[in-house]
Amino acid sequence: MGTVLALLAAMGLTVLGLGSADNAVANYDASSWLWSAARSELARVNGVTARVDTRMEVPAARQHPMQVTQTDRLLVLRDLNTGQISALDLATLQITATTPTTPGLGVSVALHEDAAFVVDAVQGVVRQLNPRSLAPVGEPVRYPPGITGGAFDGEGRLWVAVPAEGTVSAITPAVLPSEAADSAVGSPRVESYDVAEASHELVVSTLDDGVAVLDRTAGALVTVVGGTTRRTALASTLTGPGILPVRTSGPVVPVTVPGQRQVHAIGDGGEVRSFTVPGDGDRLGPAVAWAGRFYCADEAVGAVYAFDATGQLTDTIRGRWGGPLELEVRENYLFINAPDAATARVVDDSHQVREVDKYANDVLGGDPPPEPPPPPPPPKKPQVSKPGAPRNVTAAAGDAQARVSWRPAAANGAEIIRYVVEGAGQRLEVGANQRSVEVNELTNGETYRFSVHAVNAKGAGPTRTSNPVTPTADVPDAPTEVTAEARADGTVVVTWPEANGQGNTIARYAVSATSAGTNAPVGEATGTELVVKAGELEYGTQYAFTVVSVNDKGAASEASPVSNTVVPFTVPGEPVELRASTVADQPGTVAVQWSPAVANGRPVTGYVVQVGDKRSEVTDTRATVGGLGDGQNVTVRVRAVNEAGEGAEATTTARTVAAPRVTVTGSSATATAATVTFTVDAGGGQASCTLSRSGQPAKSGPCSSITMSGLAPGTSYTFTVTATNAAGSGTATRAQQTDALFGVATCNNGDSGAEATYCDRDRDGRNGNEIFSVARQDNDRQVGWAKPGTRLKAYCKQRGEEVYAYIYNSEKRSTWWVQVEYSGRNYIPWAWLNLEGGDDINVLPTC
Repeated sequence: MGTVLALLAAMGLTVLGLGSADNAVANYDASSWLWSAARSELARVNGVTARVDTRMEVPAARQHPMQVTQTDRLLVLRDLNTGQISALDLATLQITATTPTTPGLGVSVALHEDAAFVVDAVQGVVRQLNPRSLAPVGEPVRYPPGITGGAFDGEGRLWVAVPAEGTVSAITPAVLPSEAADSAVGSPRVESYDVAEASHELVVSTLDDGVAVLDRTAGALVTVVGGTTRRTALASTLTGPGILPVRTSGPVVPVTVPGQRQVHAIGDGGEVRSFTVPGDGDRLGPAVAWAGRFYCADEAVGAVYAFDATGQLTDTIRGRWGGPLELEVRENYLFINAPDAATARVVDDSHQVREVDKYANDVLGGDPPPEPPPPPPPPKKPQVSKPGAPRNVTAAAGDAQARVSWRPAAANGAEIIRYVVEGAGQRLEVGANQRSVEVNELTNGETYRFSVHAVNAKGAGPTRTSNPVTPTADVPDAPTEVTAEARADGTVVVTWPEANGQGNTIARYAVSATSAGTNAPVGEATGTELVVKAGELEYGTQYAFTVVSVNDKGAASEASPVSNTVVPFTVPGEPVELRASTVADQPGTVAVQWSPAVANGRPVTGYVVQVGDKRSEVTDTRATVGGLGDGQNVTVRVRAVNEAGEGAEATTTARTVAAPRVTVTGSSATATAATVTFTVDAGGGQASCTLSRSGQPAKSGPCSSITMSGLAPGTSYTFTVTATNAAGSGTATRAQQTDALFGVATCNNGDSGAEATYCDRDRDGRNGNEIFSVARQDNDRQVGWAKPGTRLKAYCKQRGEEVYAYIYNSEKRSTWWVQVEYSGRNYIPWAWLNLEGGDDINVLPTC
């Protein structure tokens, strides 16, 4: 185990939690590695127990989207922000190799048993790798740029679609060389099948044996199983662009139309069953078929809906999920992962759902960060109408052909399904993201015009007509090389050398951008450079470019070789859900927290936090800022930083803790206790409260009411209420007099000798209780007599000479003397005084 951990540390990974040694080095069946972007961790979840048995930190990948592909013994990761691919041997938990790729969307990794492929969809290159060493195996397979797909079926064949050709290919991996061999014996084997017209938009889902291809342009599902192609027409069923899961288990293929919140389940016999997903909005993921049910994630509300085979809703799986939801069937379980949240779900083949704590404390690594707040409600549905007319419809002539290009039409509330190009007696349907098409079989010397219109769920929009063109064999050459550069301001600069006009002048150059599954024009230039405006291309997505030369006769060249791949980027977006709060136990301090900003094509490397005049830089999405002064209202500004610089700021306000303010609301008293009631404005802090009087210790209590006992009856006091927090103290005073307490002087009722005449009224001057200025019977200090039954106001008690008396035929003797109001404040033995209210000497305070 020590060796394993040492190797992991050397490779930059940290295993955060391990069970037994066997658990640490073996990946059991029914397990899946789930990514946690907030923690930059992978958690291996056991489907049987729904528990995490191993957590592994991936350094420098916090908040990065991560592609995770896995088998029982291998794990291959691709960090979309950095492009780095890492291979991990699960038998040893060691990274065996890394290799760089272009960051962003456009490159993907596929893994099956001992075969791995890197699919560069933008460049159209598929390369087999040794999954442990990531070394190339054989020659790469090359396609026209802009392919899509790239996943294995259950038989170990990799499937990709080629929209430019309307084909799909099955790639069988080459056999890996033996350990002693230096290179592979052969290269991957390729089989291709026609599934659509050229330039249709294609979506791929691999099957247990074969592939399903959704032709979004024509509205059809094509399956290729055992070399046999079957087509199911869906044009009357699909009301918008559909999506498929990467992998489909079982014979039924679910096609999800997010914009219409519908799922169409197509059986292997061509039968179609449709049902609607509850809710609003278009943030649905592709429905996943599992054990006779369909599971569809709604990221807008953080829920996964489960439907039975008839389309009836059977369950709604909810969690505090914000952001994407990933559904994958693996090892006879459905794993539902939220990369931005702390929890996942495991669903078995009986459809029992169990929650998984990816940050479980019994696996080392600390407490989890707080769950993200619930996602906002989906926006209201926009008004839907037919699409607008395409913009900038242009045509350029070639040799017996013409190239027609256009800019997007306004969707008007419903995604565009396809474009229709008409002219020269032909009608061509083109994918929504394929806004350029070649019209062939034209006659040189004849002039043509072409019209283009868009189609969405509401129907066909208005047409727009191109310029006239005349095909000719006299065409220019294409530029020989194209170079692209992404700039920090969000623009992309595409450059090329002058093309050979073959005797004619080059009038303009038309530039098209290719990404995964798309190919569309981005502009024209009269020179040899085009600056694609910021925002024209999607940040974080890979693009490559081709250029067509057009001469002054309107004749166009073939497309140039494809450029290098670039990822457009700009400064990050504004941090979202910014919150600032008072730190209650620290003076002059506020706590700031936010959700990650949109990276906009480059990883966010940190955040600049400005609170008042205090500036700090952090890499986390939270900060605590002090030294601001007490009771201060401050403005909080947070900006994200990436390679392009600081992005837009998010702002909020906060207040530091202030010294408390006390307001006395009332008071009351008994003879020996007083209660003061009050309210406290704690200034945003946590206040503690006391009640005090001059010369005596303060008494603590709740910050609403405190009672002080041990007071002298009938006495006026001034009480001080003090509230204290981290910023200081606040006080308020209250005057309150205690109630008076009286006692009745009681003469000895003995019946013998002198005692019999002690209380005799006939003996004037000696018919009462003696009162002294001291707590003893000192004749020189006697101040007078109280007749029996005299009511005396009592103040306090004091120890003195023991005195006793027989009162009501029971003995009362004590060393307590009571200070009473008699010629001022003087003393009478308690034995001669019956206190009202129970004659309890303990109610009096000590003098």
